[in-house]
Amino acid sequence: MARRIRWLGVGMTLCFVLLFLQLNDIQVVKAHQYANDPDNPTVIAARFNQPRGIIESADGQTLAKSVPSPAGSLYKYERVYPEQWAQLFSGVVGTDSIDFSNYGVEQTYNRFLVAHSRPVKTLKDLLTTSPPITDTITLTISTKMQEAAKAALAGKVGAVVALDPQTGSVLAMYSNPTFDPNPLASLDGKTEANAFAIDNSKIFGYPPLTSLAYEDAGFAPGSTFKTVTTAAAYDHAPQLVNTPIPAFATIPVNYFQGQATTLSNDTPGESCGGTIAVMLPISCDTGYAILGTKIGPAGMLAEAQSFGFNQQPPIDLPHSRFEISDFLQPPSQCSAQVFLAFSSIGQKCTVASPLQMAMVASAFADNGVIMTPHVMSQIRDSDGNLVETYQPKAWKQATSAATAAAVTNLMKEVVTQGTADGVGFLPQDDVAAKTGTAQAGAGNTSVNAWMIAFAPASHPVIAVAAMVPNARLDAFGATVAGPIVKAMIEAALSGQ
Repeated sequence: MARRIRWLGVGMTLCFVLLFLQLNDIQVVKAHQYANDPDNPTVIAARFNQPRGIIESADGQTLAKSVPSPAGSLYKYERVYPEQWAQLFSGVVGTDSIDFSNYGVEQTYNRFLVAHSRPVKTLKDLLTTSPPITDTITLTISTKMQEAAKAALAGKVGAVVALDPQTGSVLAMYSNPTFDPNPLASLDGKTEANAFAIDNSKIFGYPPLTSLAYEDAGFAPGSTFKTVTTAAAYDHAPQLVNTPIPAFATIPVNYFQGQATTLSNDTPGESCGGTIAVMLPISCDTGYAILGTKIGPAGMLAEAQSFGFNQQPPIDLPHSRFEISDFLQPPSQCSAQVFLAFSSIGQKCTVASPLQMAMVASAFADNGVIMTPHVMSQIRDSDGNLVETYQPKAWKQATSAATAAAVTNLMKEVVTQGTADGVGFLPQDDVAAKTGTAQAGAGNTSVNAWMIAFAPASHPVIAVAAMVPNARLDAFGATVAGPIVKAMIEAALSGQ
C-alpha cells in the first residue's frame, strides 16, 4: 500500500511540474505571441474599437477610412471604401477584414494605419500621455491614371501596370476582374464569408482577389521578351549583334536538340532572318529562336535574371511565390536546347507578370536601371506631420546604358515601321514599344496579347505593360494590347 501511495505522489508531482511548465510557456515564453495574435479576441476588439488611418490617392481622394459602426454592432468602427473608388483601387488598397485578415496596402502599412502611440520627440512627450494617433498613407497612383486603365480595359479580362521609370513609382495598377472590398470589411461574418467565396471563385476565368497585374506571373510574355534577348546579345555575345541569322519560315523538327515540333512565324509562310536591327522591328520568331540558342543558356539566363526574372519583385505589397516571373524554370524540365529557343521568344519556359514586363520596359527607359517599384508616396500623422516619404532606390542594373540606348532605338522602329506601326501612337509622344502575341490555352487555342512601351523615348516619364490573356487565336498584341498602352501613355502625357 505504501509503495502505491509513493507512486501516486510521484505521479501527482510530475503533473504539477508539467502544469507549471505549460503555464510558464503560455504566460511568459509565448505571452507576447498570444497577446498579439490576430485571432485573439482582445486584439480584434482593439483593432475595430479604434479608427484606422486614411489611405488616399496621389491626387488626394480618400480611398479607405474608418467610420463609426451602426448602432448595435459588436465593435465601434468599421472600415469603408468610398464606392466611387472602391473597385478601381481594390487590387492595390486591399481590404481590412475581421475573418480574412487584411490585404494590399492595408496589410503592408498596417503598423502605420492602426492606432498607435505618438513617437517621443521631446521631454514633454515623455512625461505626458497622449491619445493614440493614426497615420495617412498617400499612394503614388492618381485617380486619373487608374480611371484611364479601367476605361482601356473595359470589356476585356487583363491587366495594366504603369511605372515612372526614373523613380519606380507605380502610376497605375489595375486588373479586370476586380472586386468590391466593402463586403469583405463588413462587421457581419456572413456578409464577409459570402463575399470571400464569390471573390475567390473564377469570374471570366480568373478570381478577382488575385490581381493579374502583379500577383500572377503565369503568362507567357511572347515577343515582348525579345527585348531581353536583344539585350543579352549586346551584353553577352556582341559578335552576334551584326551577324545575320539564317532566314526561315518554319524551323523543321530536330533543328534544335530535343525539338519534336516545328517552329514557325506568326504569318504562315513568312520567312525572316538577318541581323537584330532587321529582326526586332518585324518580330521575327524563327530568327530570335536561333539567336537565343547562339547566345547560349548561360548568357540568356544571366540576362533574364539581371532584369528580375526568377526573383521576388520588391514592390511594397504582400508577397507570394506566384509573383515570381520565370525563365528556364524548372531546370529539370527546361534544359533541352529547344526550350531555350522557345523561351528566347517568350514562350514555353518563360512566364511573366505585367509588373515584371513593365520593369523590363522601365530598364530600357532609364539607362538600364530598374528602380524599385513602390505604391507608397508618403505617410503623415494625424497632425499632418511627415512621418515617412519614399526615397527612390535602384533595384538592379539590368543592362548597360549603351545597350539600353541601342534597344530603345530598335523599339522606336517597332512603332514607326514594325509590328506596332498601326496602333496610332501620336508622333509627338515619341513612343518606344514592343508587341507580344504568345500562344496560350489548351492546345494553343488562344493567345496572350501583350505590349510594353515607354514615352517620350528621349526623356521617359512612363513605362507601361498591358496584357490580355486568352484572347482570340487571331488576335495580336498590337491590336488588343496596343490601344490600352496608347491610352495610358496619352493619359500620362496629357498634363505636360
